[in-house]
Amino acid sequence: MLSIIPIIFVATLVTFALIHISPVDPAEAYLTAAHIYPTEELLKQKRHEFGLDQPLLTQYVQMVGRMATLDFGTSYLTNQPVWKEVAARLPATVELALWSMLFSAVVSIPLGIAAAVYRNSWIDMLSRCISYLGASMPQFWLGYLLIFFFSVKLDWLPVEGRGTWQNLVLPVITLSIVLIAVYTRLLRTSVLEQMQETYVQYARVRGLHERMIMLKHVLRMSMMPLISGMGINLGKLLTGTIIVEQVFSWPGFGRYFVDAIFNRDIPVIQCYVFFAACLFILCNLLVDLVQLYMDPRISSSKGRAEH
Repeated sequence: MLSIIPIIFVATLVTFALIHISPVDPAEAYLTAAHIYPTEELLKQKRHEFGLDQPLLTQYVQMVGRMATLDFGTSYLTNQPVWKEVAARLPATVELALWSMLFSAVVSIPLGIAAAVYRNSWIDMLSRCISYLGASMPQFWLGYLLIFFFSVKLDWLPVEGRGTWQNLVLPVITLSIVLIAVYTRLLRTSVLEQMQETYVQYARVRGLHERMIMLKHVLRMSMMPLISGMGINLGKLLTGTIIVEQVFSWPGFGRYFVDAIFNRDIPVIQCYVFFAACLFILCNLLVDLVQLYMDPRISSSKGRAEH
């Protein structure tokens, strides 16, 4: 938890550097977005208004102070507070991310366990095929393919937008295929490794039922690397599934960020970088806490090492 402080500090430095390293002049970008010809007088006025004529240290301190109160300025394109627009789009991204994680977990966990228990069987072969295909298909290609079949040809599901559960089906499947491929292989490998551990042999010698060994011991320990992977991917999904949101015209955080790049909307880009860093930090912290709960030996081993 203490490591969050320097990471946030680095995130603020990166965000601040975007202004001064980027060849784009924030004052010029603002005037261009407002369709105003950037004369030298107007540029000078806007630089003074944005505080760009002050020392770098002063600018950095002021920026950190604004970020602490979630004040990221106003969008150059819409002239609205950035945080207000982010808060309006974030629920759409959270909805898509959570449903994708849930669907991928529901499919990959039983499939990965079955592939490990029935090793080299048809179930294992099927899981391998799904993993190879899912990992090799680009998301934008898969998204357009699903649109072509289920929206254009069959007319079962809507092509784009957000509204009913039907709008969620194709984006969730597009995002979940890759996650299912990764999680299935990861869980299969982890279960096979745990089944070779000594504690499994002791449990069998004690006469415990194979199902009890699998559910109570092997599965719990096998979930550790899966939880780590899910935490990292959750951070990616929450920071905006940029490609999928573009393909399905999903009004989320990632699409908002892409529009900001094309329009050189620097306050939005700064907000995205800082917010993405915070989300990744929180997701990793959540993963650490869940792993600590599932395996208390992590805490005790650290305690012995420190002692």
